[in-house]
Amino acid sequence: MNGGRPVAQVLSPVIARILVLTLAMAVVAMLGVFLTNRSVQYLSEELQPAASANQDILADLGDLRSATREWVVGGRQSARSDYEEAEELLTAHLQTVTDLTTDDPGLQRLLDRQEQAARAWVDNYGNLVIARPGGTGQFDRELFATGVALFDDFRAAHDDTTAAFDSRVDDANESSSLRLMATVLAVIVLALLEALVIIRARRRLTAEIAEPLHELEVVVHQMARDQDVRAAAEGPREVRAVAGALNAFAEAQGRARQVEERIQKEQRALDVAQDDFVSNVSHELRTPLTTISGYLELVADEFEESMAPHHLRMLTAGRRNVARLQLLVDDLLTLSKAEASSTSLEQVDLATVVRPVVTDVHLGATRRGIDLEVSFPQRELLVLGDRVMLHRALLNVLSNAVKFSRQNSAVHIELGCEGREAVVVVRDHGIGIPQEEIDLLGTRFFRASNAVSRDIGGSGLGIRIVQTIMEKHAGSMMIESSVGEGTTVTLRLPLQADPVPPEPASGS
Repeated sequence: MNGGRPVAQVLSPVIARILVLTLAMAVVAMLGVFLTNRSVQYLSEELQPAASANQDILADLGDLRSATREWVVGGRQSARSDYEEAEELLTAHLQTVTDLTTDDPGLQRLLDRQEQAARAWVDNYGNLVIARPGGTGQFDRELFATGVALFDDFRAAHDDTTAAFDSRVDDANESSSLRLMATVLAVIVLALLEALVIIRARRRLTAEIAEPLHELEVVVHQMARDQDVRAAAEGPREVRAVAGALNAFAEAQGRARQVEERIQKEQRALDVAQDDFVSNVSHELRTPLTTISGYLELVADEFEESMAPHHLRMLTAGRRNVARLQLLVDDLLTLSKAEASSTSLEQVDLATVVRPVVTDVHLGATRRGIDLEVSFPQRELLVLGDRVMLHRALLNVLSNAVKFSRQNSAVHIELGCEGREAVVVVRDHGIGIPQEEIDLLGTRFFRASNAVSRDIGGSGLGIRIVQTIMEKHAGSMMIESSVGEGTTVTLRLPLQADPVPPEPASGS
C-alpha cells in the first residue's frame, strides 16, 4: 500500500521542464525585441536623420551656387541675402550630421572630407564672388572655372558620403530583420520543444495517474452491480491510498449489508407474525364479542324497563365498550387486509365511489345538524383501484370530518382533477389538530390530544388505514389543519388516460 511515488513527485519534473522552457522562451523573446528595438531606434533616431541632413547639405550648397550665379548675372541684392541664409543653413546641417555620427569613425572621415570640400568651395569661390560687385560685366572666367572644379570635388565627396549612408541604412534594416526573424524562429523552436515536452508528459501522466484513476472509477461503477469487485493498488501513492480506502469501505459495506439483510429478514418474519397475530386475535375476538353483544341486546330488550338506574348504567357501559371493541377489531381486520400484498384493481369512476360514501354518513351528519356540500366534475374521473378499499378510505376521511365537526356546521367534499391526478378534498370546520401532532397521524393507535381530552371515540387506526390504501393505489394523502378552525384532507390518485380493455373470453 505504501509503494508508488506521490503525485507531487510525478508532476514536479514535468512542471519544472515546462517552466524552464516557458522562461527561456520569454527571455529569448524579450532579448530579441530589445535588440530589434535598438536597431530600429538607431535607424530612426540617428542614421536616417543624419542621411536626411546630409542631403540638405547638398541642397544648401546648390542654393549657394544659385545665389552666386544670380549675383554675377543680375547683381540683385536679394541674391546676396539668399547666399548668406544658405551659408547659415549649410553650417547648421554640417554640425547636425557631425553630431549624429560621432560613433562611426569611418563615416566621420567621409563627412570631414565632404565638409572640407564644401568649405573650400565657399571660401575659394562663393565668398569671393559675393564680395565682388555684381552684374554681367563682373564675370571672371578663371574664378568660375575654379568654382566648378571645387563643386565637382564636393559632389564627389558627397556621393561617397551618400553611398556610405545608404550602405549603413541597408545594413541596419537587414540587421533588424535578421534579429526579428531569429527571435521568431527561436520562440517557435522553444514552443515546439515545449509542446513536445507537454505531449510526452501527458503520455506519462496518463500512464501513471489518469489510467489508474480511470480504472478506479470503473471499479466504483462495478461495485454498484457486483459487491465482490475490489480495486487494484496501482498508480501513485495517493491513488493507491484511495483504492485501499475504497476496498475497506466495500468490505465494511458488505458486512453492513449482511447485518441489514439479517435484520430485514427478521423484521419481515416479525411483521408476518404480527400480522398473523393481529388477524387471528381479531377473528378470535369477533365471535365472542358478537355473542356478548347479542346477550346484552337480549338483556336490554327483556329487563331494561325493570332495571334499577345503576344496573341500567352498567348495561349501557357494557354495550358501549363492546361496540368500541367491535370497531377496533373491524379496523384491525381492515388494516390487515389493506396491508396485504395482493390487491384486486379495476377501472373505477371515482364519483361512483364518493356518492355512496356521502349517503353512508348523511344520516349521522343530519342528526348533528351538519350539512354535506358535495361538488362533482362534469367528466368521469377514471382511476385504477379496489372499489371496496377506496370506499373504506373515503368513508374513514368523511366520517372523521363529520365526527370532529361542530354541530350545525358544514363539511365540503370536492371532487376534481389536477394534471394527471384525481383529487378528493374533504374540508370541515371542526376542532382541528395541533400542528406538532400532524406528522404523528398515521401511527398505529395514535389519536390527537384534543380528541382524547374531549372523549371523542375512535381506534387510532382510521388514518393509518387511509394511508395504507392510498399507498397501495400509488396515491397520496395530505392533511392541513388549524386548531379551532378545522381540517382539510386531500387525497390524490393517478388518472387512467384510456379505458382498460375487457379481458378476452377464454375459449373452450
